[in-house]
Amino acid sequence: MSTGQPPEATPGVDAGVNEDGPSELRRIAERDVGQVDWGLWGSYLPERQWGTVREDYSADGDAWTSFPHDHARSRTYRWGEDGLLGICDRHCRLCFSVALWNGVDPILKERPFGLSNPEGNHGEDIKDYYYHLANTPTHSFMRGLYKYPQGRFPYERLVAENASRGRSEPEFELVDTGIFAEDRYFDVLVEVAKASAEDLLIRVRAINRGPDPAPLTLLPTLWLRNTWRWGYPDEHELPMQLEGDVVATGELPQLGAYRMHCRESGEWWFTDNETNTLRLWNQANATPYQKDGFQRRLIEGEQGATNPRCSGTKAARVLKRTLAAGEEWVVELRLRRADADAGDPFSAEFDRLFAQREQEWREYFAHVTPHLDSDGRLVHDSAAAGLLWCKKYYGWSVLRWLEGDPTMPEPPRERWHSENAYWKRLHCHAIISMPDSWEYPYFCQWDLMFHAVAFAMIDPATAKQQCMLLRSPHFTAPNAQTPAYEWALSDPNPPIGAWAAMRIFQIDRKQTDHADLPFLRAALRKLILEYGWWANRNDRSGDNVFEGGFLGLDNIAVFDRRFPLADGSHIEQCDGTAWMASLSLNLLQMAVELSREEEEYADMCERFVVDYVQLAISLNAPLKNGRTYLNWDEQDGFYYDVIKRPDGSHDYLRTRSVSGLVPLLAVASFDVETVLRLPMLDVRRTLAWFFHERTSPTWVAENLGIWHNDRLLFALVPKDRLARICERLFDETEFLSPYGIRSLSKVYGAHPYTYTEGHQSQTLTYSPADSPVAMFGGNSNWRGPVWMPLNFLLIEALQKFAHFYGDSFKVEFPTRSGHWINLWDASLELEKRLVALFRRDQQGRRPFLGDVELFQNDPHWRDLLQFHEYFHGDNGRGVGASHQTGWTAMVCKLLTQLSQYS
Repeated sequence: MSTGQPPEATPGVDAGVNEDGPSELRRIAERDVGQVDWGLWGSYLPERQWGTVREDYSADGDAWTSFPHDHARSRTYRWGEDGLLGICDRHCRLCFSVALWNGVDPILKERPFGLSNPEGNHGEDIKDYYYHLANTPTHSFMRGLYKYPQGRFPYERLVAENASRGRSEPEFELVDTGIFAEDRYFDVLVEVAKASAEDLLIRVRAINRGPDPAPLTLLPTLWLRNTWRWGYPDEHELPMQLEGDVVATGELPQLGAYRMHCRESGEWWFTDNETNTLRLWNQANATPYQKDGFQRRLIEGEQGATNPRCSGTKAARVLKRTLAAGEEWVVELRLRRADADAGDPFSAEFDRLFAQREQEWREYFAHVTPHLDSDGRLVHDSAAAGLLWCKKYYGWSVLRWLEGDPTMPEPPRERWHSENAYWKRLHCHAIISMPDSWEYPYFCQWDLMFHAVAFAMIDPATAKQQCMLLRSPHFTAPNAQTPAYEWALSDPNPPIGAWAAMRIFQIDRKQTDHADLPFLRAALRKLILEYGWWANRNDRSGDNVFEGGFLGLDNIAVFDRRFPLADGSHIEQCDGTAWMASLSLNLLQMAVELSREEEEYADMCERFVVDYVQLAISLNAPLKNGRTYLNWDEQDGFYYDVIKRPDGSHDYLRTRSVSGLVPLLAVASFDVETVLRLPMLDVRRTLAWFFHERTSPTWVAENLGIWHNDRLLFALVPKDRLARICERLFDETEFLSPYGIRSLSKVYGAHPYTYTEGHQSQTLTYSPADSPVAMFGGNSNWRGPVWMPLNFLLIEALQKFAHFYGDSFKVEFPTRSGHWINLWDASLELEKRLVALFRRDQQGRRPFLGDVELFQNDPHWRDLLQFHEYFHGDNGRGVGASHQTGWTAMVCKLLTQLSQYS
């Protein structure tokens, strides 16, 4: 009987290993040189297209109301498609996924269900349970699992109950309804194996987990994205036809013609991917068959809803069965190019290829990260699968969105006055790594940099492509700004592009023993343009104190840092300046690396050294321009935001959060050989003129240009301040959680922080799980939870300090424990805590699963992993978006390092 888990390797099957390594390595190489287009097909089908900005054509910009879930089954999408664990080509022209009906649901299950942002008490929230179990860089093998209840899906109850709850209450989840009681659900697994780049074997497995027989209807569905309705002269409708018992497409642009086979006996139904205007707006339909035709015929009994001539742009095989308790039903399909469609599509070769591709998947990840125990292997490969599944098609042309289509009503003129109107040149039709395939089905700038680094170990070419994607001319603004995310394209995100590019270069070099200098050169050219935008845009005062605004940390501050306060005061952010210093050092490291082969990059190094020095002084030393205060508070031993008033007075916003830890990230060191080769790195010699002209050189002399063990240190945080910060960082009553570093000190749980400025008064409280405030939509919370991305950056920073100081600098870990270790060992201790979120503990429980006994103990649930957006600051329970396998996939890198050093 199948368990719904990845089965063990099949004995006697080709392991997919040749003399050059795993077969997946060969496919990656063929893809990267353009020899075989293994990336043409993948798990690129989005999991939510409704409720997105790009599909919003309203006057008020309310995307959630403009295109709600209720419209999704009946309304054609303008810019993409969606489905449940589906696949499509990279252009999202031809799509496949499975629709389900249990005989009682009012809606055909064609896509995952969740609440919109206004419906959820903590913003948008997926309610269905589905899992990304396996995937490879070339998508040669893919497996996903959906848990489909046998009872009527409680759509109305989920909406009503969450609407009745406040922000101080937990979200009401599908499992809370009791619908999975007595295991009355189906495990539905969707698996795909590639026989070739254009020949896809598909297997759907449905297993009745319940105690009684239960009916199930499967509709494996093939459809065309509607590209013909919008007035493009080169796009035409090409309906699919039934040829015998095979669905055949026309000659599709960029794809050619394809044919779909199904081994299971059944009937093919056809309809069209067109909007049902009669249902939505009580207007006559322009076409005889609509997108919701299968729903209307199967569930509502409307026989005329599908085309009896078996032609249309959407087709499904209708398969019905009542499954006995524990019974597994296997349905096999094959989608391949028409010109290669010869022979029996379901010969013995079908099963052999499936088994081989699965074995090759296992072999590849064992090659990438060897020496993991079975639980570590599960965590690693599940995270990698989620990262790969979250690569999705993203289409949007902002200019076309603003102007409208010639065949459609003109969009509201109000949108020309929106912030996004500035981004007219943004034009995207690409596969992008999404933060979360349902909750955040769009690119997010700083998230994407973490995704790219996570990709570096498993797919370096994709890592490089994703790292630079948003810096291409199709995305960047004329002033070189990089777009943030579709809800607010102009929001400044932490400038970590240079960090990502450098880390990808380093990881790739270590993996392949080859230095990809052309990538590093290209990245540096683009990043220098962006660097100029940062320097000119966010330094309001001209004294190298950067405000930044949003900077990715949502509700981290007591006030919304994007806006001035009502009395005209503004906030000088310690993390804004620190991010800029970190950017300077990362660009410096890139230039230093390139200067090894090309001397002309040496001149560039001096610019970044000077910029770093000025930023370090601005954050740490008083200035003579009247700015006598610092972001460093000597009383508390911490970096704080400073509120600067119109009258010139100032005050600290004394909240200890990760924004005050960001200065730690600006650190690098160079060996003596490098400094001799590039003498401008020696700060005291190169900038002697600069120090000579300063009337108060004490801090500069004591803290810049420090040597130790033949290494030169560049660090925004001096040694004495590093020691004081570490006391709080490793204090379990402040930042140190059993599962990593909290985003806000725990002291604000018992002692909330309140600040009043003029008529504005706000209170900040330690909130270890969901957000207690509506700021930034209320769906993210930086007031206490553990976040993987900042933890990862902090760990790397600690390791850089450790490389410089060695055993000469030790910390008490945890604070007041009497246990003293160096910073390298402290970093590994943090890695262990983060990995422990997903591993079984001594009681056999996985902390991220929380206190849901079904998830913790049931054999069909307990080893299904999700990688959440953030984690409860005390108990590690997963919170926020549940498929945030973009940056939370950084756990793969942690597992790899722990396997090598612990």
